[in-house]
Amino acid sequence: MQYANQVSFLVYGRYALFSDPVTRVGGEKATYQIPTYQALKGIMESVYWKPTITWVIDRVRILHPILTESKHIRPINFSGPGNTLSIYSYLSEPAYQVEAHFIFNEHRPEFAHDRNENKHFQIAKRMIARGGRRDIFLGTRECQAYVEPCRFGAGEGYYDNMGRMTFGLMFHGFDYPDETGRDMLGVRFWRPVMDKGIVVFPKPEDCDRSLCRDIRPMRKKAFHDFSGLNEPELVRLLEEVELDELDKPAD
Repeated sequence: MQYANQVSFLVYGRYALFSDPVTRVGGEKATYQIPTYQALKGIMESVYWKPTITWVIDRVRILHPILTESKHIRPINFSGPGNTLSIYSYLSEPAYQVEAHFIFNEHRPEFAHDRNENKHFQIAKRMIARGGRRDIFLGTRECQAYVEPCRFGAGEGYYDNMGRMTFGLMFHGFDYPDETGRDMLGVRFWRPVMDKGIVVFPKPEDCDRSLCRDIRPMRKKAFHDFSGLNEPELVRLLEEVELDELDKPAD
């Protein structure tokens, strides 16, 4: 499992909450035992993303023991004034090694001119080294996390000498219109298996379609190409702004 544009990173924090949708019906949240594909993809997109590319999560390594911690939370009561009382279940002291690669988004032909693999690869590596372009969190916004480069498989993990573990039916990710070409938002589920602390993710297109469902119609977001526009004010601003060094290909 090696791709020319593959990156690996360590992500860790004090808490994580990869919420099981089944537990959210009553207003409370309980975490999955391992991170979801969609959550790790969101982390990689917070590190570096452009509509030109789509990140694919290859595998994750669980470094610390799976421990949960419950907290009393007072979220806003949407059925009336004031707050309500809920109990959220978090993962405590999570740490993961993640391996991912990107592909060009064929459903975004308007960005075909930006399909420079080496440029995006070098920027992604620099953004991992700098901790990401945007805030990193593990599952939910209150679970702040940190990213740094690593070599996948380096160091000791709690489950390195243990056998296979199954986790039942679990949320995998969303099918967004700009990644599928359909004007429909879909959801995917799967049955993960952890072997010696490592969970290998199937690609979205390889998921069992009997475990996938359409949610509702949705159109992909429209991005406007500002190059070539003649508005005087925009032209003036573009002349004043220098190209950010982070968007330059590495030498």
